Amino acid sequence: MINKYFFLMLLAELIASTSQVLLKKSAEKKYPSVIREYLNALVIFGYGLLVLSMGISICCYGGLGYMGVVVMEPVGYIIVMIMSRIVFKEKVTPRKIVGMIFILGGIAVFYALGGPLNG
Repeated sequence: MINKYFFLMLLAELIASTSQVLLKKSAEKKYPSVIREYLNALVIFGYGLLVLSMGISICCYGGLGYMGVVVMEPVGYIIVMIMSRIVFKEKVTPRKIVGMIFILGGIAVFYALGGPLNG
C-alpha cells in the first residue's frame, strides 16, 4: 500500500511548481517601480504558495524520511515543464523528454529497491 506522505509530497511539488509559474508570469510584466515589482498579487501569492509547499514537504519527512523526500523533489521539474508548455507555450524538446524519463526512472528504481512507500 502506498504511503499517504507520497501523495502529500506530490501535492507539495504541484504547489511549488504553480508558485514558480506565477513568479515567472510576474517577471514578464513591466512595473512602474521596483516596489510594485515585488509587491504585487502574483509575487505575494507565489511566495505564499512556496511557503505552503515547504511546510507540506517538512511534514512529509516524518512519513518518507530524508531520502524519500529528496527523491520526490525532482518531480517538480516535470510539473514545471508541463505547466510551462501550457501557460507559456514553451517547447518540449527531446532532451527534456529524456530528462523526464530519467527522473521518473530514478524515482521508480528508488522505490522498487525498498523506498519508504510501505507503511
